[in-house]
Amino acid sequence: MELYATKPYIYWGGVFIFLLCEQFFSYREPTVPRPRRWLANLPLSIMNGAIYHLLYTSAIVALILVGQEKQVGLLHVWALPGWLKIVAGILILDFFIYLWHLLTHALPFLWRFHRVHHSDMNMDVTTANRFHLGEFLFTGLIRLAVIHTFGIGLTAYILFEIWVNLSVQFHHSSIRVPDWFEKLWVILFVPPFLHRIHHSVRIKERDTNYGVIFSLWDRMLGTLTTEVEQEKIIIGIGSHRQIEQLGFWRLLALPFTRNTP
Repeated sequence: MELYATKPYIYWGGVFIFLLCEQFFSYREPTVPRPRRWLANLPLSIMNGAIYHLLYTSAIVALILVGQEKQVGLLHVWALPGWLKIVAGILILDFFIYLWHLLTHALPFLWRFHRVHHSDMNMDVTTANRFHLGEFLFTGLIRLAVIHTFGIGLTAYILFEIWVNLSVQFHHSSIRVPDWFEKLWVILFVPPFLHRIHHSVRIKERDTNYGVIFSLWDRMLGTLTTEVEQEKIIIGIGSHRQIEQLGFWRLLALPFTRNTP
């Protein structure tokens, strides 16, 4: 539990470090003023984090502890070493986040909420938690279901939460990363160039690269795309190109407006 208490500090520490890196090693110049975007992204992040914590943190921890006590879940069926259960728990959580991410693109109802994230016209670390509250709440229910079904342990869950937050911050960041590093990183994980493709206005590019921590699931299920000219990628959604229409309150209302590609 001490490790869990450090999670908010690690999260905001990551935001600060990646923002700093973006100032000195920027991948590209912003096409819209950063303050206009940050006035939507940061309040969404703070609101979502606070409400998610109030609704889900205690429930998730309680579910994990009860599951461990009563040996509920598929990971308790086999007598696995503790370290292997941790590794398996992280892989399982990441795989289901991959599937959930894919569904938010495939199902029109879920896309209504997820398009808030994709409507950002530039990418930086603040994009990492630019999500509609509705999507955040749905995600919490998915986490609860996966944890209960598989019997994910507390250590595995906490490590996953820390890792997934830092991964999302990294691959949304507008930082220039050496080509050799990204080519190595993409073998197992998700580098910025891969997720930049996912944020393209082109639908056939956007509907690829759903991985969050690991790129393995995209490779295994045929949703990986790497051969795209990075300099030609336009970030955002083609139907939402006016920054004045993408403020905080407009984003909260976006899922309830006309559904567009």
